[in-house]
Amino acid sequence: MKNYILVIAAIIGLCHSCKENSDTKFRNENVGGALGTSYSIISISSEKLDLEKDIDSVFAVINHSLSTYIPESDISRINKGDSTIAVDKMFQEVFSLSKSIHKETNGFFDPTVGTLVNAWGFGPERQISMDSLKIDSLLNFVGLDKVSLDDSNHVVKANASIYLDFNAIAKGYAIDRLAAMLDAKGVENYLIEVGGELVAKGKNTIKDKFWVVGIDDPEEQMNRATKILIHLNDRALASSGNYRKYRIDEETGKKFVHTVNPKTGYTQVSNTLAVTILADNCATADAYATALMAMNLNDAFKLVEENTMLEAYIVYLDENGDTKEFSTKGFKSFVVK
Repeated sequence: MKNYILVIAAIIGLCHSCKENSDTKFRNENVGGALGTSYSIISISSEKLDLEKDIDSVFAVINHSLSTYIPESDISRINKGDSTIAVDKMFQEVFSLSKSIHKETNGFFDPTVGTLVNAWGFGPERQISMDSLKIDSLLNFVGLDKVSLDDSNHVVKANASIYLDFNAIAKGYAIDRLAAMLDAKGVENYLIEVGGELVAKGKNTIKDKFWVVGIDDPEEQMNRATKILIHLNDRALASSGNYRKYRIDEETGKKFVHTVNPKTGYTQVSNTLAVTILADNCATADAYATALMAMNLNDAFKLVEENTMLEAYIVYLDENGDTKEFSTKGFKSFVVK
């Protein structure tokens, strides 16, 4: 899915350059569009950096490997039945991480759900009319356990009609690759945001402050408002929610949200409004945020409390319809007081 709550980066007190401890610091800012959304990359360095070509290169290779919206990408060709593709290192890494999170979430994170995502009208392929018989039929093509990589890195499917869609993890992975690019250039302080998902390293050394970001209020559907502010230092953040991305059936007027439950095949309507995950890398945060939106709320609470690698913030409705918030202990320590 990719699908997300837009997280607004609140960059506190940045200026173009100034003197601090006799060291000149430059603010480098790159903004643009990629992966069907917008991006903003702010870095602080000892000299002015021209990163545009490097950024474009990262997005280009990600798209060539993993974009279902580009007909000639590797994943699109595989989905069309091309078994000759030996997938690249990025595809291998995303596939391996997907397998791991699929297991950890008991199948609620599942990149083979793309067949259902398309059928419900949220993917690049043609939407179809859905009923219980059609859903039961399509569920035969869902299950990441039905897909593997052989020794030559060719994708092997139990059924040729299985459709892979890594959109619920690929954006986070792209952010991780951008971070790796900056790390390779020796940049030690930066904030990367793509479509509301973020990775932060170091801090705003110009003002000697940690990066501060805002998380959207899921109940503000007309005017964007910030629910909470958090310090994001040396962490990745991804959010997911159903409240902004949905489809209205033209004939019945029924609302279908974008999270598809891979267990049932239906779009997930639940009392979970929004999930925000902090993790060591954005691909992991991205995938878990998606999975938790599809899970039963109590199961989601249990998972994030037991997984010491994750911190979580969940906004939900209780049995009376009142808005409540759940935070792991570690997440609370990041909240700006």
